[in-house]
Amino acid sequence: MKRRKFTSEFKFKVAVEAIAEQRSLPELAKKHQLAPAQISTWKKELLAGGAQIFQKSSKVKGPDPQQREDELLRMIGQLQVENSFLKKTLK
Repeated sequence: MKRRKFTSEFKFKVAVEAIAEQRSLPELAKKHQLAPAQISTWKKELLAGGAQIFQKSSKVKGPDPQQREDELLRMIGQLQVENSFLKKTLK
């Protein structure tokens, strides 16, 4: 059986979906044809280190790495606030 390879963008997208918790892990796994454990791993890695951990190259192309990290952290924070609000609203 051949191993599948995923881009850093795909991993980031799936991990952000998992953080948003709009769907359960089994639902996300079925949608993307992945194991729930794999999604959990990517989610933990994203929360621990941002999207840079998925990049193979040490060179960062595009905007300043610090600005990119700050933007990603802001997005994660916003999603966590939205998630908390929705959880409180649904109780």
